[in-house]
Amino acid sequence: NLPHRDAQLKKLASLFNPVLESDLSQTAFVTGGVGTGKTVVTKYFCQELKSYGAGMNKKVDFVHINCRQRQSDAMVMLGVMRHFDPNFPERGFSVNEMMASLRKKLETSGSIFLIVLDEADVLIKHSGSDLIYMLTRFNEETPKHKGSLSLMLISQKYVLDKLDQAALSTFRRSNVVEFDRYNTEQLEAILSDRVPLAFKDAIVEDGVVSLIAEMAKEYGDARFAIELLDHAGRIAEEAGDATVDAEHARGAKAAIKPYVTTGQLEVLELHKAMILLALARSLKKKAYADTKDLEDAYRLLCEEVGEKPRGHTQVWNYITDLEAQGLVAKKLDCKGKAGTIA
Repeated sequence: NLPHRDAQLKKLASLFNPVLESDLSQTAFVTGGVGTGKTVVTKYFCQELKSYGAGMNKKVDFVHINCRQRQSDAMVMLGVMRHFDPNFPERGFSVNEMMASLRKKLETSGSIFLIVLDEADVLIKHSGSDLIYMLTRFNEETPKHKGSLSLMLISQKYVLDKLDQAALSTFRRSNVVEFDRYNTEQLEAILSDRVPLAFKDAIVEDGVVSLIAEMAKEYGDARFAIELLDHAGRIAEEAGDATVDAEHARGAKAAIKPYVTTGQLEVLELHKAMILLALARSLKKKAYADTKDLEDAYRLLCEEVGEKPRGHTQVWNYITDLEAQGLVAKKLDCKGKAGTIA
């Protein structure tokens, strides 16, 4: 299940529909930040295209090449050839010879073949755009209805302006599918979808999924959010705890991507430090603490240390300053009232 990626799947389907209907070739460029679903959506789409093609009595096949692992034209083509023959020799064939061999295979099978070059910016930086040009011109020498080849590039960076003029002239620059960062609600939906797959019923306490989504929203990265959920579960398991709670989630965040340093805490004004300590106490075993709970804990702490508590407005200003330093985060509750999270 791929929550919040229906628009991207629909655009890919629209782009590649002529490939199935008319045996045409197609190019597409998929772009977006880390953890926005580019690779998983593309792989899912290729599987769906293959299944849909089978229903039309058309043979569809695809290969996914990671260009960070295969940075040269020859290594990419070797990966393509090994899709058909795992024992294809590593040496002895040039790129042009492998391209000719691929043409024979597609003409013999009549297949619609899609090559996906993931992290294409690495290939272009390392080897230029010659291979992309050759792949986009592949069908010009292929007899109609004797197989076709389509090309999809995936990259975090916009790479079309890195292609040379020859390659750029053959690549459809309008066929861009953009993946925006996930927002908090979308990350929460993704995590909620994963919890039943990874945990037994009632193991993950209320509020934990929402808390992790808040932690990951800065990056909009579903991969990071899922990693936090996974690590929180491992922390709970290693501790022998019966459930995964907010403290486990915070422990996961601290282990994976620490964001509070001793130096930040040492320079805090006394009452800001007390607000932070009061918040930590209020958040024990809870994902969130509302401002009333926090102020009550702060006043109690002031009594303990013999300090006069500051007023409500000043406390709120302290919370705002702590948020600006990345030490806390504020969130509105369902009634529009402000709450805080650590």
